[in-house]
Amino acid sequence: MKEGAGWTIVVMDDEPDIREVIAMSLQDEGYRVLSASDGESGLRLCREHAVQIVLTDIRMPVMDGIQVLKALKSERPEIEVIVATAFGEMQTAILALQHDASDFITKPIGQDALAMALKRARHRYTTRKQIIDYTALLEHENAKTSQELLANLTFQKNLIESAMDGIVGVEPGGSVRIFNHAMEKLLSENRVDVIGKLSLAGLFAPGAYERFMEDLESERHGGKNRLALYETQLMDGAGKPVPVQVSAVVLPDATDGPGIVCYFRDLRDLRRLEQELADQTRILHQDKMMSLGRLAASVVHEINNPLAGILNYIRLMMRRLEKPLPDPQSLDKVRKDLDVVFRETERCSKIVSNLLLFSRKSEPVFSEVDIRELIDRCMLLSGHKLEMSRIQWAISLAADLPRISGDMNQLQQALINLIFNAIDAMPAGGKLQIEARTAEDEHAVALVVSDTGTGISPADMPHIFEPFFSTKAEGYGVGLGLSTVYGIVERHGGKIDVESTPGAGTTFTLRLPVRMSVKT
Repeated sequence: MKEGAGWTIVVMDDEPDIREVIAMSLQDEGYRVLSASDGESGLRLCREHAVQIVLTDIRMPVMDGIQVLKALKSERPEIEVIVATAFGEMQTAILALQHDASDFITKPIGQDALAMALKRARHRYTTRKQIIDYTALLEHENAKTSQELLANLTFQKNLIESAMDGIVGVEPGGSVRIFNHAMEKLLSENRVDVIGKLSLAGLFAPGAYERFMEDLESERHGGKNRLALYETQLMDGAGKPVPVQVSAVVLPDATDGPGIVCYFRDLRDLRRLEQELADQTRILHQDKMMSLGRLAASVVHEINNPLAGILNYIRLMMRRLEKPLPDPQSLDKVRKDLDVVFRETERCSKIVSNLLLFSRKSEPVFSEVDIRELIDRCMLLSGHKLEMSRIQWAISLAADLPRISGDMNQLQQALINLIFNAIDAMPAGGKLQIEARTAEDEHAVALVVSDTGTGISPADMPHIFEPFFSTKAEGYGVGLGLSTVYGIVERHGGKIDVESTPGAGTTFTLRLPVRMSVKT
């Protein structure tokens, strides 16, 4: 029998080609597949059909993947949700796991990664359903005491031992009675050293147990005597803190007091992802500082020329004004000189302001962005470097370009990286063309950067967006530029395409949406 036989899965993605390919692959494995192009349609399918697993893209119209996840966990918490994320969406993947997603996989989706995620989702679904069904049976049979419930759970050893989450059962008085295999792995503790020998308090990091019990008794985290998706810290066998997410319930009172059942989920991988996100942010700023270093020498020369002119004009005006009574002709010349000084000073001010804005480390702020202003800023900073590199450049802007939604600083970084990439590809000079037009579907702006440089070989093409991949000689780059561009474009809900002919040049096309839902 095929692995997917008897399982129904809903695939949510706004790209029909992706839905079709995934559906065909899953149907070959025996799954019953339902498809939806947006979150609202997908939720309707989940309400109308007996669905066990959902595979949803993060970026979708109407409702995004996180909104779908929250709605499903509110209405049908037993459904396992796998989210598909793109490069640069690590923070969103972390948010999905915090809302009890089964797993996340990166796009483009590989067969092996999808198969592994589905295997885990099936296991989680089966285990949870068995526990829910068994608990319902006990309630139906009116189990009267926590002691009876714990005794019955002992007979379900295979069920408990197969659970992916750590399960701890605590009898009245606080002594640990159930400590499953997942808990042994989680804390690197042997159950023989725990069951009957340690209390629940002995599993927690210092100070954490008191807060856990206080919140369990309150109504702040799922109701009185209940905790849902509560984060705290345990201590492993080596005395190291282990971040966990716990759901807990106080069992019905027995003659000697209540017991507690806790379900623990290891958050170390989640914390690792958060660290990776912080590392990505650091790398993004590092790349910006490298670009800033390359701009610095060029900008100094760019500012030096108008400053020299300003000084000369000021000296000239001072001489003209040394006369006791300057004649009208001299005053007219002074006015013209002042106008030149004003324009050149304003130009220097713009260059310095743009450089400071570009260098600033700040949180992304999404707002309306004028593509013309974006290109003007980039050319103000890089125009002189292009001239010094013997590169002719031209700008082509379509009329009535719509504004896009994005972060000006990050988009500036992406465009400057593409310009630098073009400069490096034309060591003997060449031509650079920057074009902006409304994309074919009219819901995005296409920003096109073309050069007449050395081009990219077919062997290198699949790797150009990988971090630290570089075809440049040592000392001429660390391979962050294009991966940074890719991440910024994905973070803006856009797409990036590249066409290249070795020896003839390369064209990068960025498609940036006119409107988008800002990612948290």
